[in-house]
Amino acid sequence: MKQYEKTGVLKKSDLLNLPSEKQLEKGVAVIECIQRIPCNPCVDVCPVDAISMKDINAPPVIDYDKCIGCKKCVGICPGLAIFVIKTQGDRADVTLPYEFLPVPEKNEGVDVLDREGKKIGSGVVKKVVSSGKTFVVTVEVDKKKAMDVRNIRV
Repeated sequence: MKQYEKTGVLKKSDLLNLPSEKQLEKGVAVIECIQRIPCNPCVDVCPVDAISMKDINAPPVIDYDKCIGCKKCVGICPGLAIFVIKTQGDRADVTLPYEFLPVPEKNEGVDVLDREGKKIGSGVVKKVVSSGKTFVVTVEVDKKKAMDVRNIRV
């Protein structure tokens, strides 16, 4: 049994397909979906066919070279398992799904949280977009934390 099956929390080492530094500079989606369940809205919403699945139950796979970082997949994922990361210099923008209240506002300072919900730093909200009941929030963080930031606390 894998550790995340016991804890319910993925670690970065559980992810098999991570983007390169160059791919992160252009901005790409990172998919942290590992369950074999019938779900494919991310495949259907991708405008450049960068997300694919072997079958309807397979976890989605992303082609980072095709991905344009459009963020459409972030708000459509029912498992809240897709994030877009774009790095620049020593900073990074992490776009993540958010379904809590209060909804953060642009330029607001927030705590940034890891996969376990532990505070790992602070960030500044750059953009908030409503995508149905899910908000898609982009927060600027320290580049070193970009692959670990998976939620925020207002």
